[in-house]
Amino acid sequence: MSGALAGVKVLDLTRVLAGPNCTMILADLGADVIKVEAPGGSDETRFWGPPFQNGVSAYYLCANRNKRSITVNLKSDEGREIIRKLAKEADVLIHNFKTGSMEKWGLGYDSLEKINPRLVFCSITGFGETGPNSHLPGYDYIIQGMSGLMSITGNEESGPLKIGVAMVDILTGLYSAISIEAALFEREKSGRGQKIDMSLMDTAVSSLANVASNYLISGKVPRRLGNDHPNVVPYSTFSAADGELIIAVGNNRQFALLCEVIGLSELAVDEKFRTNEVRVENRQELTRILNSQLQLKQVSDWMELFSANNIPCGPINTIDQVFDDPQVAARNMVVQVDHPEAGLVKLVGSPIKLSRTETRVERHPPMAGEHTDEILQEVGFTFEEISRLKADNII
Repeated sequence: MSGALAGVKVLDLTRVLAGPNCTMILADLGADVIKVEAPGGSDETRFWGPPFQNGVSAYYLCANRNKRSITVNLKSDEGREIIRKLAKEADVLIHNFKTGSMEKWGLGYDSLEKINPRLVFCSITGFGETGPNSHLPGYDYIIQGMSGLMSITGNEESGPLKIGVAMVDILTGLYSAISIEAALFEREKSGRGQKIDMSLMDTAVSSLANVASNYLISGKVPRRLGNDHPNVVPYSTFSAADGELIIAVGNNRQFALLCEVIGLSELAVDEKFRTNEVRVENRQELTRILNSQLQLKQVSDWMELFSANNIPCGPINTIDQVFDDPQVAARNMVVQVDHPEAGLVKLVGSPIKLSRTETRVERHPPMAGEHTDEILQEVGFTFEEISRLKADNII
């Protein structure tokens, strides 16, 4: 059984998270991803830790499985010529160097398109390749601040907060994978590749979703609401006798059910709470009433009652509880792979579930340059040429 992207060759000149996450998605789907680094390894995440497992960074392991690795010195003419030879045979090239770097090296889209018109070329930068900030580097944390995401995360007391993971990088990787797959699909009709210009800032702004729409329609600058929903009430975290739980009531029918189950049926017909619109206006009073009533039982008691009555609810799990969850286990969201240095490594599984061309973990996250010889031999280099390139620190 082959993966959905079997036969697609990807030349991956990215590092850190957004690009590697994109190419790992493609690799999980069966693409042959060749990870390119400088001799010795230049993906910074190889050194980001602790934790390490037998000297291998957990951060690096999270985004690089199912890839092969080659090391090439891009600062050398011969190194850049190797990239051209690989690009001539590739379906996709993806990089996340600063705007203009690939062009300076003679490896920009306009140059590579001449030797491979079918090449899909994806650039990931902080701000895109146009606009007044196109020359600036991009960092997830800074983009979270600049894009407005931090301004709506947290509450008035906490001040602005970043999201707990590098979510802009993750989303940019996802959008990049979608864009690449779309370009490959279009190539089947046109026979030609194209350039994709991806931006962390664009991705972060697009992720504002309904909050952005609220502002564009109303002109009102959104404030931090903590765990509250800006448009729906009650849709937040609430306090029971022994901890917190999430209640996510999305319509008036569910609100009436909630009121009945907690013993406050009168709230459902109260003019201050009868519809979502007035509940949003009176959210503080309603939240106070609900929290007072929820203090009468423990989280598990309320969860049982709410679930039995189809009231959307959930616990706030710690990470250890997540990976102890039988649902997570049943969905194969933890996989294992043998690594020549780290040993048996646990990784988060792919969320993509295809019925015929399922995703697989067939390669460990590679050591720097682990597959250099075999990759160069595939494009015609001899053993003697490879030995000389090594001696000259080209690979």
